[in-house]
Amino acid sequence: MSVYLDRQGIHHDRDATLALNCPHCQVLAQITPIAVPSFDELQQHRPRAVGIVYRCAACNSAIFLRYPVRAFGESRIELSAQAEELERLEERFSYTHLPDDVALLFREALGCYTHGHLNAFASMCRRTIRAAQQSMSEGQKQSMSEQLLEGLRIADIGGTLAGDVRRVVFGSDADAYPNLPYADNAMAGALVELMKDLLYQTYVRPGRLRQSLQIRRFFSEERSGSFPPP
Repeated sequence: MSVYLDRQGIHHDRDATLALNCPHCQVLAQITPIAVPSFDELQQHRPRAVGIVYRCAACNSAIFLRYPVRAFGESRIELSAQAEELERLEERFSYTHLPDDVALLFREALGCYTHGHLNAFASMCRRTIRAAQQSMSEGQKQSMSEQLLEGLRIADIGGTLAGDVRRVVFGSDADAYPNLPYADNAMAGALVELMKDLLYQTYVRPGRLRQSLQIRRFFSEERSGSFPPP
C-alpha cells in the first residue's frame, strides 16, 4: 500500500475507497482530504509525522489523521500506510449483566482504547479477566478459555497475533518480563472485539436469556391463572 505527498497533495492507492468509522456520526463512510500541509514547508522542517484533515462523506465533519513519515525524497514524501486516528470512535458495550468490578475495569479498558492508549488497554483487559475469574470455578475458567479459542477460530486469527491475544487475556503477571506483549493497532483491534465477545458470551448472553425466560414464565403463569407461592 502506497501513501505519499507531493506538490499536488496527498496520494493514496485506495483514494476511491478510503473509508473509516467516523468518530462523529459513527457511520462507515468514505473520507476525502480537505487540508494538506505545504510540500515545501514539510521539506524544510522535515517533521516525523504529517497531519491531514479529511471530510466525512456522511456528515461532513472534519476527521484528523496523522501519518508517520517514512522518507523524504526530492519530489515526494513517503508516508506510512498506517495512519493514526486522533479522534477514535467511542467503543460501546452493554454492561448491564456484568459484575460491578468487571464492568468498572472493562469500561476503563475501552476508554484507554478509544484514546489510543493501546498498551494500557491491553493491561486493563488482563485486569478485567482477572476480576471475572475471582468468582469462577475451574470449570468456568476453562469454558472462558475455550470461548476465546472459538472466537479466534471464527475470526480466522492465528499465528503470532493469536498468541499475543492469548498472552494478554490469560497470561500470568508472574511470567518473565515482558509478560504482556506490546500492543499495536492490529493486536488492539483484534483484542477489543474478542474481549467484547468473551464478556458477552460469559455474562450478557446468559443474563439476557434468563431475563427473557423469566418474563415469558411470568406471562404464561398469568394466562393460566397459576402463580408460584409467595
